[in-house]
Amino acid sequence: MNAPDRTESFVLGDNEKKIEEKIDTRTPNTAIFTFNKEDHTLANLLRDKLLKNSHVTFAAYRVPHPLFATFELRIQTDGDITPKEALLASASDTIQDLNVLKTNFTREFELRKMVGGAQNGQ
Repeated sequence: MNAPDRTESFVLGDNEKKIEEKIDTRTPNTAIFTFNKEDHTLANLLRDKLLKNSHVTFAAYRVPHPLFATFELRIQTDGDITPKEALLASASDTIQDLNVLKTNFTREFELRKMVGGAQNGQ
């Protein structure tokens, strides 16, 4: 089979960075970030958060090859902030959203466990 070993999809190799930044000189205030060992899940979350940022004029990602867990995220800003700052802000917002989701899920799970335990006891 041509597919790489499954652990190669998420374990970084020696001298391999998680994120690499490349400044795009063709357009102002633009950078391309290459994420290694990540897929559409993170790419789409970040792109969505970036597009909600008022300083971001363009954000899109592409997966160069479907067999390799890598994507490229292109970010262009209006110049008030750098693409790196926009990426960091969107990552921070995503982490906050996931923490809220975790809290709400845990609360709901515990409530249902208590209600289920009370119903089983009757």
